[in-house]
Formats: sequence, structure tokens, C-alpha cells
Amino acid sequence: MDTIASLFSFITTPVSWIIVQFHSLYGAIFGPDTGWAWGLSIVSLVILIRICLIPLFVKQIKSTRNMQALQPKMKAIQERYKNDKQRQSEEMMKLYKETGTNPLSSCLPILAQSPFFFALYHVLSKIASGDEIGVLNQSLVDSARQAHIFGAPIAAKFMDDPSKVEALNASLTDVRIVTAIMIILMSASQFYTQRQLMQKNVDLTVKTPYMQQQKMLMYIFPVIFAVMGINFPVGVLVYWLTTNVWTMGQQMYVINQNPTPGSKAQDQYLQRLLKSVTAHNEVRSRRKRTVVQAIVAKGADRNDNERRFISGLAKAGLAAQADGTVIKSESAMADTEGGAAQKRQQPKRQTKAKRQAGTTQTGAAKSSEDTGSASKTSLQKDKHATGRARAGSSQGDAKPNTSGGTTGSARQPKAGQRKGPQRPKHPSSKK
Repeated sequence: MDTIASLFSFITTPVSWIIVQFHSLYGAIFGPDTGWAWGLSIVSLVILIRICLIPLFVKQIKSTRNMQALQPKMKAIQERYKNDKQRQSEEMMKLYKETGTNPLSSCLPILAQSPFFFALYHVLSKIASGDEIGVLNQSLVDSARQAHIFGAPIAAKFMDDPSKVEALNASLTDVRIVTAIMIILMSASQFYTQRQLMQKNVDLTVKTPYMQQQKMLMYIFPVIFAVMGINFPVGVLVYWLTTNVWTMGQQMYVINQNPTPGSKAQDQYLQRLLKSVTAHNEVRSRRKRTVVQAIVAKGADRNDNERRFISGLAKAGLAAQADGTVIKSESAMADTEGGAAQKRQQPKRQTKAKRQAGTTQTGAAKSSEDTGSASKTSLQKDKHATGRARAGSSQGDAKPNTSGGTTGSARQPKAGQRKGPQRPKHPSSKK
């Protein structure tokens, strides 16, 4: 780590100068040799750096959102050119150029902080060894070595030997308790920051490998910081805990005021905006008018959250305008009520089981009707056949025989009687 920190030695002088300036301010209030003076100097260094990095943070937010929006297109390119890595890379770069997206922009705040972080680590390491560095002369180094934060010197580490801790006028127990608490808080704040980003500020309608990667990082980063934290001096832990808390607060503000479209945070924001607009019948701030203007401009491309917002305005008798303002509109309310009435008049959609049961009952009824119709037709046919048989019998009785009379053999056989010549009866059978 000392080798890595020495690479950033060019910035140790500016970092040490900033710490000295803040120390002179807090030293006049709390005393020059107190942990409050040196600890607050480190905290102020973090705040100053993070304020300077706000433009990069805004760029990081835009880049992250663009990357989320590009995930479906990126996935399509990977599948289309999965056997041609060079063409795949060319198409990816072309997509980034067309959309103005830089994949490295999401890492800019961390990369920009790294020189200050390693420079501070190098400064605190020199303080622990009692050496001058930057603008920190020997008297300031001795003062910093005597500074304790809750009983732990700012230059002490969790893994330090008891002899080294005693040289800093502290006990190993105090150092390990304080550093352990700081490491836990640092990892917890890192986890919570990533968790609220994944749960509230991600477009839930887009399921991509990027989201899975972010979910994995949510668990991996805190573990990495916990492992690395046991080798950080107390002053560096103060620095990193402060920057994590700053990031968490900054992200909470962004999520509440400028959420990602399609996310849960956007739904909550638009519900608050709808409540405010319907209560005052106007959009009361310029930033909110910009939000409404963007929603109106989307037209049919609005997501579900934005459609609910427009529908809520219509129910309140308001209509959003292209300039971000709202006006009273009775037609919007009438259209909403008419659509709701029409929706209520539509029959309920039956479940699959009910549809199958209805189909079975209809088939059974139809089968019963066909059976009844067939039976009726059969009866009618039998009736007609009987009528024709009777008519034929009458004609046969009336027809004269060639021998000059009528004969009974011309009659039709009775029902159940066999046609054709009859067998002679057995003499023993009864007549």
C-alpha cells in the first residue's frame, strides 16, 4: 500500500496544506492537540473534495441512466455478433458515440477521489512514523500523533502491534474497538447506498445483466471495504466513512428529486407532485414545471408512472400543457369518467376453469338437443313408414286374385312375423 500511496506523492503537499488550514481553524476552538481538531480537519477535507466533485457526480448519474437504457440494445448486439468480437466492439463503440454515453463516466467520482485518498493515507502513515511530510512540520506531526478520536490515535490501525500502539500513547483494546465500529459503519453505509439505488432508482421494466451485476456489487463492495479497512489508519477510516455518508445523503436527494424514469422512486415523486398540483391547481416551481413538460412531450411513450400522473390530473379536472403548466379542463374529467364508466360496463373476464366448464355445459346441451332432434326425426320416420304400410295393405286386400277372388297371402306380414315361406309346424307343437 505504501508503494501505491507513494505514486500519489505529488498531491500530498496540497492535501497536507488543506488539513493544516482546517486544523488552525478547529484548533482555535477545541485545542490544537485534540482529536476533534484533527478529526474535523479530515472531515472538512472530505466535504471540500466532494463539493468539487459534484459536477462529476451529475455526469455519473446521467451516464448510469444512459447505460441502463442502452442495455437491451447492447444485449442485441452481443447476440448478433457473438462469433465476431471485433465487430461486436465496433458496434458497441458506435452505439456509445451515437448516444453520447461514456461507460467510464459512472466511475469518475471514485477515480477522481483516489489521488486524495492515497495522499491522505500517505500523510497519516508519515505521521504514525513521526516524519515530516508536505507542509506538516515536526511540531504539527507531534501534535497529530497525540490526537485521539474516542481513545484511538488517528494514525493507528486495527492490525498494529501492541508496542506500536503504546508508542502512540493508547491501548490496543481502544484502537480495535474504535476501528471495528468504524469499519462496520463504513461497510453498512456502502451497502445501504447501493441497496437504495437498486430498490428505488432502477427502471423495473428493464431486466438486463447490468442489473444483476449491480446486485452482486451491492454485496461484494461492503466485504471488500471491510477486508481493506483493517489495514487503514483511523484517520483514513474517518475519511472513508465521511465520504460514504456524503454519498448516501447525496444519492437520497437525487432519488427523491430526480428519480430514474420507470422506477419506484419516480412513482413516489409523481404522487407527491400530483398531490401538490391538485391542492394548489398549479405547478409551483420551475423545476417541477420542467418535469411536467418532459412528461407531456413524451406523448404515447410515457411509462406507467407518468400515465397515472396524467390520469390523476384529469380526474382532478386539470390538463397538463406543453410548457409544464396545468389548466382546468372539464373535458379531461368527462373523458376520464366516460372511460371509467365504459370500463365498468365491460363484463368480467372469466377464469380458465369457468370457461372450460361453460364450454362443457354448452357441448352437453348441444348434444342433448341433437339427440332429441334425432329421436323426434326417428319417430316421425316410423310414423310415416307405418302409414305407408297400412296404405299398401289396403291396396293389397282390394286387389283381385287371378283365380277370381282375393287372397290373404297378399297381405303384409304382421310385426314380428318372418317373411318368405314358413316352416311346417312340428306335429307335437300346439296349434
